[in-house]
Amino acid sequence: MKFGTKAIHAGVHPDPTTGAIMTPIYQTSTYVQRSPGDHKGFEYSRTHNPTRTQLQDALAALENGQHGLCFATGMAAIDAIVKLLEPGDEVVATNDLYGGSYRIFTKIFAKYGLVFKFVPMHDVQAVRAAMTERTKLVWAETPTNPLLHIIDIKAMAEVAHEFGALLVVDNTFATPYLQTPLDLGADVVMHSLTKYMGGHSDVVMGALIVKDDELHQRLAFIQNASGGTPGPQDCFLVLRGLKTLHVRMQRHCENGRAVAEFLRQHPRVGQVYWPGLESHPNHQVARQQMRDFGGMISFVLKDDKVEDAVRVLEKFQLFSLAESLGGVESLSGHPATMTHASIPAEERRKAGLSDSLIRLSVGIEDAEDLIEDLAQALD
Repeated sequence: MKFGTKAIHAGVHPDPTTGAIMTPIYQTSTYVQRSPGDHKGFEYSRTHNPTRTQLQDALAALENGQHGLCFATGMAAIDAIVKLLEPGDEVVATNDLYGGSYRIFTKIFAKYGLVFKFVPMHDVQAVRAAMTERTKLVWAETPTNPLLHIIDIKAMAEVAHEFGALLVVDNTFATPYLQTPLDLGADVVMHSLTKYMGGHSDVVMGALIVKDDELHQRLAFIQNASGGTPGPQDCFLVLRGLKTLHVRMQRHCENGRAVAEFLRQHPRVGQVYWPGLESHPNHQVARQQMRDFGGMISFVLKDDKVEDAVRVLEKFQLFSLAESLGGVESLSGHPATMTHASIPAEERRKAGLSDSLIRLSVGIEDAEDLIEDLAQALD
């Protein structure tokens, strides 16, 4: 089954009671049992809910996995993964990553005896050098947030498994439309469903997808015991979003290319970060493991002045200045003060994240209008 067909049909079924083609919102907390322990597979909605079950099945199908698990937020999904570990275990993570991931690693879990190492993960040898016998988890984002580095998933899987560690890939920027990390050796795929998978800036949710039955059981136990599960209304909204994922992502990619080419040639723009450009240092890896290059772009102005970047952000008319990404509307952001403010300035700069960096989430509007907005803001 091809991706577009899977996006609409896989994992979901018409309601057996009414024939409703859209999965109903099962807005209930509990379920009647015929006799103690004799039920229809549902006892309490923290543990299972029919709307959530269909969403989890759909996500597993899109990522070519066996099991999906949904969480109230992307951070709750990350929280569940780290709870697989024991005090003294080590995590090797990319040094260019979402600020919320860095924050939960260093401010929450580090005080429980976990050790986190941040390395430039597009450098395979740097990752290998950071690995020890205590490394239990390798954490990769690709493309990374916000510098759009591309990490070789297959190479990361080989290194992680050589040391007996799990490889987790945050696939939020790419979505399964562009790449399927489980097919390349990853053990867990993580998503902020808030972004492209939901696609309409109206829901907050996270997910994990795995192939291994035992790993699924461990994560499902954490999901239920910790209780960070989403409600049925939110699950319905993401199911709705998945049905147009393929057509939205195609337009995001087309517009991303047009915007990247415009920025690359603009006299006021310095470095442009988009993996589809041949000048991108990881372009060849991107071509090998991705089917297209997405709608996320970051850039800096030639003068690299923070005050000029702020003026550009204030002048946008279509690129709304806001947290988040991946919606149908175009968004702009200033990572140093917004999504990555929780990372110390010294660490940001060490990773190559300039304080004047502008991040764009290119939406699905007409490309000509987006370029016109960029032109007037850069004028």
